[in-house]
Amino acid sequence: MNKLKIAIVTINQPSLTAACNLVPYLYDYQVDVFGKKDLAHNLENLNLYDKIDDIMAPAWEGYDAIICILAIGAVVRKIAPFLKDKSTDPAVIVVNLKLDKIVPLLSGHLGGANELSDIIASRIPSCQNFVSTATDQTNTLAFEMFAKKNDLEIHNLKQLALISNSLLNKKEVEVLTYDSIFQTIPNKENLKLVKEQSSNLCVNITPFDSPLLTFKPKVFLGIGCNRNTTFEEIKNAVFSFLQKHKLKIEQIQNIASYEAKADEVGLLEFAKEYNFDIKFFCETEINALQGNFSTSQATKFFGVKGVSEPSSILVSKYKELIIPKEVYENKITIAGAI
Repeated sequence: MNKLKIAIVTINQPSLTAACNLVPYLYDYQVDVFGKKDLAHNLENLNLYDKIDDIMAPAWEGYDAIICILAIGAVVRKIAPFLKDKSTDPAVIVVNLKLDKIVPLLSGHLGGANELSDIIASRIPSCQNFVSTATDQTNTLAFEMFAKKNDLEIHNLKQLALISNSLLNKKEVEVLTYDSIFQTIPNKENLKLVKEQSSNLCVNITPFDSPLLTFKPKVFLGIGCNRNTTFEEIKNAVFSFLQKHKLKIEQIQNIASYEAKADEVGLLEFAKEYNFDIKFFCETEINALQGNFSTSQATKFFGVKGVSEPSSILVSKYKELIIPKEVYENKITIAGAI
């Protein structure tokens, strides 16, 4: 994982001195300090500037987080022209000269300002983190943080405010998802698991498109095939499967099969072509799975419960089958799990 890139912006000698004191606490990040010339510092490198306006644009585009050691009002004025969207704006944090007060000003959740501020406050003795985000202060579920931590693809983010405010106001919010995902939500207060939407206060956590606030989990495919099935046949079958279920190849995290298929050239070529780290599971692993699976020829020939359905579950994150086995050209089977 790449190190978080942090720009520290200073404006005078006291703020530059504070930056020099702050840098050692950011030892595990990639940090660049910006300051004016002819000021004292102990840094290996100081990025010089004449006007703060000259550095704000490159800092906005080139860094994950911007730590400003200057007045909050000045920071607000300087960043205002660059504000775009909470899903893309960098984290902006303000720290005082004594390094005992820290304010995550912008992009607290998705941009990581709250998390970074927590880390800094925990490392600096007597440093207080002033978090203004209501969900953090009230210990209310923040769906965008749940999505971020679980690598869920976010859609229709503009509807987040309605959902968050509803939870803050103790209103019930429906969650259209699978039981395996619902059980991982850390705070289920005022949440209701549903299989069909019946309210406008609903969040969709499935791989499928929806006009709702949507967080898409990755999908894992189990693939079975006859001996000597070609790359083109497998490719065509997979893309037919994806088209039928309105999924994109980018949504597929990985693929899997039974160990007897580990030498199938067409299957291996498909995995290589689309950069999948294909997994192969043995008879013991497959037969240890509980639950009913679709009737499979693999039971007759290999003594296993199946190939596509069990392998999709075994390779998946939440271990839940969401698309049962489908057969293509009488030689390829595909199933999907999350």
